[in-house]
Amino acid sequence: MKLYFFLLITLCVFYSSEIPAQQKPTTGAVDVIKMEELKRDLYAMADDRFKGRESGTLDELKVSVWLAEQVRLAGLEPAGDDGTFFQFFSLQRTRLSSLNSSVTAGDRSYLIFKDALPMISAAASVAAPTVYIADFAAIANLDLKDKIAVVPVSSQGINQNVSIPGRRYFRSVYQKYAPALINKGVAAIILIGDEEAEKNWNAIAPVLQRGNYRVDVPSAQQAVLSSAVPALWLHTSEHDFFKTTPTVTIKLVIESFEYPSVNIVGKIPGTDAKLKKEYVLFSAHHDHDGIRSAVNNDSIYNGADDNASGSVALLGIARAFRKKPARRSALFVWHGAEERSMLGSRWFANFPSVPKADIAAVLNADMIGQNHPDSMALLGSQSPHKNSSDLVAAALEANDAGPQFKLDVKWDKTDHSEGFYFRSDHMPYARVGIPAIFYTSLLHPIYHTPADEAKTINYPKLLKVTQWMYLTGWAIGNTTERPKVDEGFKLER
Repeated sequence: MKLYFFLLITLCVFYSSEIPAQQKPTTGAVDVIKMEELKRDLYAMADDRFKGRESGTLDELKVSVWLAEQVRLAGLEPAGDDGTFFQFFSLQRTRLSSLNSSVTAGDRSYLIFKDALPMISAAASVAAPTVYIADFAAIANLDLKDKIAVVPVSSQGINQNVSIPGRRYFRSVYQKYAPALINKGVAAIILIGDEEAEKNWNAIAPVLQRGNYRVDVPSAQQAVLSSAVPALWLHTSEHDFFKTTPTVTIKLVIESFEYPSVNIVGKIPGTDAKLKKEYVLFSAHHDHDGIRSAVNNDSIYNGADDNASGSVALLGIARAFRKKPARRSALFVWHGAEERSMLGSRWFANFPSVPKADIAAVLNADMIGQNHPDSMALLGSQSPHKNSSDLVAAALEANDAGPQFKLDVKWDKTDHSEGFYFRSDHMPYARVGIPAIFYTSLLHPIYHTPADEAKTINYPKLLKVTQWMYLTGWAIGNTTERPKVDEGFKLER
């Protein structure tokens, strides 16, 4: 009996030392991530001193210097240009000149951005008769070639249940009418505003006046310009005048500028002699909207959730990797100019500071501190947006082992009105064939408003999301086989 008892104890000790080591997943240094540090960093980054961190401004460069210092203090190695944390790139901006552009109709003149809002920032010189289209459904019977189509707009069929609906209304209405008119060969388009347009005129005018921004990357990585056919909004008061079909002369003159922007890049080398040459890339953007139209006497759009939340999450994750590196190296990229159509990530995806083939996966964080405390979305987890089943499986497993968020899958579907998959920094990486996913707590009522302040963030939730991203990256950083891109992956647009 004593011998049996001794053997039983021996077997229990043996198995208790062996089985957990094989079955229990490691959590790395997840406990290094502290909520009080995330909160401290977020209040600092979303402070008024950075004036909203607008892309291509000194304020964006100012916050990048602050961020690079936090990256240095977290113990990361520089991985930008010339042994620094910085990867600079140039924003190419084109806008219409309000001084040199002109619009006249009969004996009337219209000031650009005050009386006439141009939808397309492209040069144009048009002088042509107008055709007033009272019934748009009848355009098939109209001769519009080389004429200027005048359309009194209607909100019918326009989805207003979207983020920042007032600003998006102008683009949505344009997309409703313009394709059919362009196919008819019009020389230009004049949209006569309705009540909804008048209500939002002063809000959209400075946005349109900013013009277009781009970086010099392959054309597939650029935002697509709908058409060079000039299209102008005029006030509702012009309805009756344009029924007289006056001849209109449009002269639109382009101004060009170049501005600096910057990505902040740091790394934690891996521990495996072979795998350390590969990188798990953690992504966020550090810019926002700057100073814009005042709401409740506040004109600084501080972007606490968008995207100071993702930026400080990367700092927390970096501290954890510094404490306990993975087998693969961890690469951290804070992108500039995301609000200019993801220009920083477009640049880095095409001109990375490490070999592109060595980037094993991209985990992108954008707006992760709002909405219900127990829900999140993982975009890139549903086809056709899912480009790596391996990466998605790792993220879902990390969620099950960690925060156990309820995941909203509706926003990742192709028919969702927001098209949110295409609006953050994971997307350029997916386009160049790198496994990529997007962590987000989704849009909310204070999105892109001055009310997006540090005091509104759900910090316990921010901690849980940060831990989830870390656990996903930790798993990818230590697995022998890197995630594969799914065969046949192709985005719908």
